[in-house]
Amino acid sequence: MNGLKTVFLMSAMMALFLLVGYAIGGNTGMTIAFVFSLAMNFGSYWFSDKIVLAMYKAQPITREQSPKFYDMIEQLAKNANLPMPKIYIINDPTPNAFATGRNPQNAAVAATTGILQGLNNDELAGVMSHELAHVKHRDILISTIAATLVGTISYIAQIAGWAAMFGRNDDREENGLGGLFLIILSPIIAVLLQMAISRSREFAADAGGAEISGKPLALASALQKISRGNQVNHLRNSKPATAHMFIISPLFGGMGKLFSTHPPVEQRIAKLQEIAEGRA
Repeated sequence: MNGLKTVFLMSAMMALFLLVGYAIGGNTGMTIAFVFSLAMNFGSYWFSDKIVLAMYKAQPITREQSPKFYDMIEQLAKNANLPMPKIYIINDPTPNAFATGRNPQNAAVAATTGILQGLNNDELAGVMSHELAHVKHRDILISTIAATLVGTISYIAQIAGWAAMFGRNDDREENGLGGLFLIILSPIIAVLLQMAISRSREFAADAGGAEISGKPLALASALQKISRGNQVNHLRNSKPATAHMFIISPLFGGMGKLFSTHPPVEQRIAKLQEIAEGRA
């Protein structure tokens, strides 16, 4: 199923570029957009994980640099019957974590310094088990490509807006309507796309993480702490395009709760409590 979603997302990216290319430059614009969309799809599949890690200035670590954390991930990966992922640390006091990569053999998990310092061992194991569950369920590629697509939608809206303002006089009215349409709809499309991908997968990853770590209540406690931490301080460099990748959305305030890429933390905690009591 996730493989089909990935194909759909990459096809959608190409269709968007073709549509905007034709609207701006006719057949010539569509040809240029086609070439550009092929490059984007190639880059999304092979390099989107590296782009996201670089965006948050994540640094790789070895066992020598952080033996306790490294050994924890290694044991959890064995519990999940997964290859050892690459481990990254983000120098940020706000607690959060995410997983990325195109498949379990090329997966990476990233955690902030804030989450390492703010959680106890069981809670941290629960969080990293959640991320490994995403790897096991093969959510990581579709989530990373979705981040690229959401960023692309915003970029397309900007292109359409500039074309509307500076296009030729005889095309300005038509471009203006198309640009206005894309500018209004692009953020809505982006949020709906993230919600469709992320919300159901977070419940599944919570359940999978509880199974891998064997401590659902520790994960529930971690979710509560991480949620509070992100409400107090925003993760540096956090972008709407990548919000769905984190265990807790790093974006709060305004309409954030209504259009959150994640299900409510209270619901996730309740599900984990049910698992702990054997009712799920």
